[in-house]
Parts: sequence; structure tokens; C-alpha cells
Amino acid sequence: MKKLAIFLFVSTFALAVHAQEKVAKIDFKEDTIDYGEIAKGSDGLRVFEFTNTGNAPLVISNVSSSCGCTVPKWTSEPVQPGKKGTIEVKYNTQRVGPIRKTVTVSSNADTPTVALKIKGKVLGDSSK
Repeated sequence: MKKLAIFLFVSTFALAVHAQEKVAKIDFKEDTIDYGEIAKGSDGLRVFEFTNTGNAPLVISNVSSSCGCTVPKWTSEPVQPGKKGTIEVKYNTQRVGPIRKTVTVSSNADTPTVALKIKGKVLGDSSK
């Protein structure tokens, strides 16, 4: 009986360690994009690139922005280990003034929530 208990304990421990080995990891090329000073009405599209550096498929479940002026679009299919994906962020450049927004990425990665930032300044018509 004692050997059976030891066997079950060791088996359970080995299974737990093995289950923890398969994990997705999200590694962004950069976590902040600086638009700099841009003209009103200019192209507000920027792209965050990431790599799955883990050993399990990475699934992004949601990407949300801190306001409606920033619209995110992301890779919807699972990103396999070693492969790359993107998150596109389109800022409404009709809004003159400073840009300071956060884009929150939710996934099955070992760090399930990542905050990305965009910053810059949209210049008004008189600033040209």
C-alpha cells in the first residue's frame, strides 16, 4: 500500500510538471508606439508585432482600447510557437491634441494581460 501511495504521488507530480511545460508566451517587438507629431487627418494606423516564444499555441481572446478613438484589430487564429502575429491600432487623427492611449491584450499566454501604449500629438490646421 505504501508503494502504491508513493507511485501515485510521483505520477501526479510528474504529470503536473509535464502539464506546466506547455505554455504560450507573447513577446512584443515594442510595447509603445510613438506617433510623434502628425498632421490632422493623416494615417493613424500603426502595428504592434509579437512572437509566440512559448511551446504552445497562443490565442488572443480580446484586444481593447482605453477609448473609442482607437480601434484595434488582431490576428484571430492561434499563433503557433515561434511564429509571429500582429495587432493593428488605428487612431482617429481627426482629434487634435496629445495621444496617450492604452491598448489591453488578453490571451492564454503565461502573462494573460499585456498593456500596450500609443503616444504622440495630432497637430491642428494652424500648426502646419
